[in-house]
Amino acid sequence: MKHIICIKLFDSAKASEVREKLLSMKGRVPQLDDIWVGVDFLHSARSFDVVMIAELSGRDVLDAYQNDPYHVSVKEYLKTVAEKTIALDCD
Repeated sequence: MKHIICIKLFDSAKASEVREKLLSMKGRVPQLDDIWVGVDFLHSARSFDVVMIAELSGRDVLDAYQNDPYHVSVKEYLKTVAEKTIALDCD
């Protein structure tokens, strides 16, 4: 399954920092099979600044992923830099 997050930052200049923080979950969050993070280059009025696509083995591990201590620390960091986030979980 895919867990997709789009992030609108208070300061788009922090996009690379946010990208690195998200990528730091690879190898630290056991439920995470793979991760891809992209940074917007268009900067249109409707753009979000960062997108993350996390791959998990299935819906049954989503709760464990959401509560993993390292993942929780990343979410706490995002609360300090994100104006808005949207999420999509799909198979």
